[in-house]
Amino acid sequence: MPAIESSPEFVAATYAKMAERLAVVRKRLGRPLTLTEKILYGHLDDPAGADLRAGESYVQLRPDRVAMQDATAQMALLQFAQADIPRVAVPTTVHCDHLIQAREGAAKDTERALDENREVYEFLRTASNRYGIGFWKPGAGIIHQVVLENYAFPGGMMIGTDSHTPNAGGLGMFASGVGGADAVDVMAGFPWEVKSPKIIGVKLTGSLQGWASPKDVILLVCGILTVKGGTNAVIEYFGPGAASISCTGKGTIANMGAELGATTSIFPFGASMDRYLRGTERAALADLAAKNVHLVTPDPEVETDPAKYFSRVIEIDLNTLEPHLVGPHTPDLARPISQVAAAVAKESYPDQISVALIGSCTNSSYEDISRVTDVVQQAKAHSMKATIPFLVTPGSEQIHATIVRDGQMGEIQSVGGQVLANACGPCIGQWKRDEIKPGTRNTIVTSYNRNFPARNDGSKETLAFIASPEIVAAYALAGRLSFNPLKDALQGGDGKPFVLKAPKPAPDLPANGFVRDADGYLPPAADGSKVKLEVAPDSKRLQLLTPFAPWDGKDFVALPLLMKAKGTCTTDHISPAGPWLRFRGHLDNISDNMLTGAVNAFTGQANPNIPKTARAYKAEGLRWVVVGDENYGEGSSREHAAMSPRFLGCAAVIVRSFARIHESNLKKQGILPLTFVNPTDYDKVLEGDKVSVLELASLAPGRDVVAELHHANGGVDRVTLRHTLNAEQIGWFKAGSALNVIKGQTR
Repeated sequence: MPAIESSPEFVAATYAKMAERLAVVRKRLGRPLTLTEKILYGHLDDPAGADLRAGESYVQLRPDRVAMQDATAQMALLQFAQADIPRVAVPTTVHCDHLIQAREGAAKDTERALDENREVYEFLRTASNRYGIGFWKPGAGIIHQVVLENYAFPGGMMIGTDSHTPNAGGLGMFASGVGGADAVDVMAGFPWEVKSPKIIGVKLTGSLQGWASPKDVILLVCGILTVKGGTNAVIEYFGPGAASISCTGKGTIANMGAELGATTSIFPFGASMDRYLRGTERAALADLAAKNVHLVTPDPEVETDPAKYFSRVIEIDLNTLEPHLVGPHTPDLARPISQVAAAVAKESYPDQISVALIGSCTNSSYEDISRVTDVVQQAKAHSMKATIPFLVTPGSEQIHATIVRDGQMGEIQSVGGQVLANACGPCIGQWKRDEIKPGTRNTIVTSYNRNFPARNDGSKETLAFIASPEIVAAYALAGRLSFNPLKDALQGGDGKPFVLKAPKPAPDLPANGFVRDADGYLPPAADGSKVKLEVAPDSKRLQLLTPFAPWDGKDFVALPLLMKAKGTCTTDHISPAGPWLRFRGHLDNISDNMLTGAVNAFTGQANPNIPKTARAYKAEGLRWVVVGDENYGEGSSREHAAMSPRFLGCAAVIVRSFARIHESNLKKQGILPLTFVNPTDYDKVLEGDKVSVLELASLAPGRDVVAELHHANGGVDRVTLRHTLNAEQIGWFKAGSALNVIKGQTR
């Protein structure tokens, strides 16, 4: 039987390897180490020779685990199948959580998903069985919650094909979101390559008071660092305040660190992690972490003099932290609750909230739901119910079954809460709304992690705001964004006004233990070599991949400019989700959504015909170029935002700056990711330009690239472009993709 579990033997072996590697690195550096450095350097492929310049060099790492969700696993497994490798080299799991659309409620929605996605689920199940991968069935829970409950462990390293993989940082794991091609590398037995991150320290003092929650910590940090402030950095939390937060609360903070563009976020091992491991029937792992505490906590000198070891230090006093709300349209527009009413008036946000939503992978812990229950019980005491639709998404069947047994779910339902499936649902756009006409400007409030335009329901007219679950519950009662839960009165069913009290501190673990999910998991076959992996030639959902052509050795000359994107351009803009999720395993079909959400700098509007134009160029044998703005490709880890452009003929993407995961995904697929050395050169790109990228035969690490912008009026601007390709990545470009290189090495 393939090893899937993070067993005591597996974890002990991991710690032993970490200790060996760190002994080598300590001799080289001769200084104390942060927690990030201990885990990072403890997983180096070559601790003696690795270049450790933070923010500059690339490091080769050996992750302990891989996790994939169903929307991204399709393309990852189709790529893995191309590599012709019999079994995965590290413990790997697939989690079916993205393809269940929220419509009528948990039971009906899950049943419908099983029918509508049968072909995809069967492919994922058989591929998992063939390659030795653990398979979590639809309805078992959201990938990050299930990983936290079953596989995460302090000091471990995991990559996952979802940007919120850092959720496991709440249990002291270095967990990073990646594209499918990175996952394929590790599953195939190759190292994971990533830029050696800078480390930002966040010192927490005091303890959370009143309405303040772990969610408010990360909402405040998002406001401080912005959506690109964590790019190529790890956010390491420390201090007495960090120790006071529950393990699942730490997970909330680490999860939403993805919105900063961070490589990951992480907390040191402590009492709350110990409790959580024991509470999830992993006492042996708690004992191992305690025995190896020197590996899963920073050296004492780091906390004594943090400025010496972190590139930046942020200090937050939890005693004075006020609940926050972020949004709309970006997670770094952060305001204390006390300032929201004024913002509603100033910005003309729709004050009436259309729907309140809690749960998701970010905020559906036992502690979260218990705090929400406190709020709704106060309403019940005054004969009051939610005044607007109030939707609840449990993070896993384990959480769902436990809060049903202990009564929290019944209390929430009694005030009008509707329970959705144990899946991502509205958080990732899998939401069919019937209560509002499409195109209506409206406000929603969620406890989710991401709020880009059209993210939740496909409508750019929906203004999404994010807060803690308990604050969202209060908004569900009031129905108004201008309502301040800390001081404003509600009207009870008895006609009498009342003010909500801050929810009492809630237990992080159930007194009677969790109700374990006995049916959601399928282990792989001991020998999967005879399992057939079949994809119907006429399938609309799945398509076997054809290798991308290698570089022809020539410069890119006079390539048409397909798109100049203006402003925020996330992977949701480049490859929208929602109804397109059903094509995540079919590269040709999903490419019909490419860049349809991006704002054209010349018109100020999105262009739904961009894929048709790209296909026309491809039919003529022409490759093309995209130009983008700051932090291009932020958000989701979806590699379709790189694969679709490559499939339709993209040669290069030239931007002011990239988000980490997307830049890596472009490299993996053989597209040149380039940045303007002078950011103002972005303004020189004109409508109708033809772009030449020259001297590619001399492409080398650290050497800039020259490009020419040939304007329609006959003028030419020459600009200098920078790249971050190392020698190996240049090899991917020349071979046509990283997968082509792997195939050559495994034959």
